[in-house]
Amino acid sequence: MKVIEISGKTLEIDEDGFLKNGDDWSMDVAKYFAKAEDIEMTPHHWEIVDFLRQYYKYYQMAPMIRVLIKEIGKKFGPEKGNIKYLYELFPGGPAKQACKIAGLPRPTGCI
Repeated sequence: MKVIEISGKTLEIDEDGFLKNGDDWSMDVAKYFAKAEDIEMTPHHWEIVDFLRQYYKYYQMAPMIRVLIKEIGKKFGPEKGNIKYLYELFPGGPAKQACKIAGLPRPTGCI
């Protein structure tokens, strides 16, 4: 069992560093993961993280990258709903990095 400590709380993570219990997520947890991923969070990053959390709450699963791009495009327009924009925000893989920061499980299909 791997654990991390954030804001005085001990949190369990899986072998890939994703939170085991999504209920443990907080803004501090997101900032911790973002820093570990070398990402400086901006309002654009938070927009995607918030979208992912809402998506997960509704569907009970993290979207694959194709679905993420399509749904972001529907909600925020084509200038944000494209692979280039998402890779600029999350260069280590938009679905994987953004889901980790959002406290979600690893998306299906992520390597």
